[in-house]
Amino acid sequence: MRSAAALLLAASLYAAAPAQAGQIHATGAASIRVETVASGLHHPWGLAFLPDGRMLVTERKGLLRVVTPDGEVSGAIYGVPEVEARGQGGLLDVALDPAFAENRLVYLSYAEAGEGRLNGTAVARGRLEGDSAFQLKDVEVIFRQQPKKDSHLHFGSRLVFDKDGHLFIALGERSRVGMREEAQALDSHLGKVVRIFPDGSVPEDNPFIGQDGAQPEIWSYGHRNQQGAALHPETGQLWTNEHGPRGGDELNIAHAGRNYGWPLVSHGVNYDLTPVGTGEKSAPGIEDPIHHWTPSIGVSGMAFYTADAIPGWTGNLFVGGLARPGLYRLTLDGDRVTGEERLLADLGKRIRDVRQGPDGALYLLTDAPNGEILRIIRAE
Repeated sequence: MRSAAALLLAASLYAAAPAQAGQIHATGAASIRVETVASGLHHPWGLAFLPDGRMLVTERKGLLRVVTPDGEVSGAIYGVPEVEARGQGGLLDVALDPAFAENRLVYLSYAEAGEGRLNGTAVARGRLEGDSAFQLKDVEVIFRQQPKKDSHLHFGSRLVFDKDGHLFIALGERSRVGMREEAQALDSHLGKVVRIFPDGSVPEDNPFIGQDGAQPEIWSYGHRNQQGAALHPETGQLWTNEHGPRGGDELNIAHAGRNYGWPLVSHGVNYDLTPVGTGEKSAPGIEDPIHHWTPSIGVSGMAFYTADAIPGWTGNLFVGGLARPGLYRLTLDGDRVTGEERLLADLGKRIRDVRQGPDGALYLLTDAPNGEILRIIRAE
């Protein structure tokens, strides 16, 4: 865990790179140009667009920055909660309140330290103040994953608001044997999607409200390590993706109260090549993924593309790849995946987050010590 003084020193040493024009790529549906908007970001993890087109970007070590469309990067924003930047932990996703224009509230997910070596995923919100010298004020924690565990893995952490203003939090199961089994336990938040109101209170129509021993925030369960989440633009349903072990990355639609199988069934195998759970790929009472990747691509951030700035992409779903670096374009027919294309593999960059910008471009975060914001536009 880094001290506030160390983080401020790192912030003062930061230098931004200006936007740079990139190369043209031919894809199955469109010719695109990939531009570097900014670089020098330390393992950027989450991105959210402000109403004026600027971007809030998290760095896993615990810094939150504002980046302009032309690549100017701010210093670190004061007021971010202290994070445990160990292993896969740190400052993770960022989302704006649906009423941000009125209340200026920003939501952050992060790894929060507990007693000893225990930690867990938490979500805090604060009010973003300032126009150039930003700070978060009145920061409060609205959710803590329970129980905390001694692990530096599988924090999950994507944040998505639905059309009714509920906040979904896609969580991991902390990976280790003895912990992963809690993905099936309703008294634990591990390996779950949870659904809360923006102030942390629990909706009365959550599926396990009133069930003895169940955590009331739980929406769905049996997940492994959820790294991407997005709301379907037409149905309003939450789609999530999650890492499999050795193979078996999944794309799921997270329905209320349903079980997604981990660690009972999987399309992959354990890292030591032993079977997962029963060794079966599916079982009665368990939701099958609508799409899976074997071998694993290391799924991460994802977004539905609803703009028309890039012909041929409207209505497609885009998923970042970490283990097999690239951007994966999925064509859809309703809830069915009809095709897949791997893009940008030649760049060799791990794609951590994917967002559609207000300009109709697609924006990517690359996961690296010198991480970048990439912008994909139509090639003229």
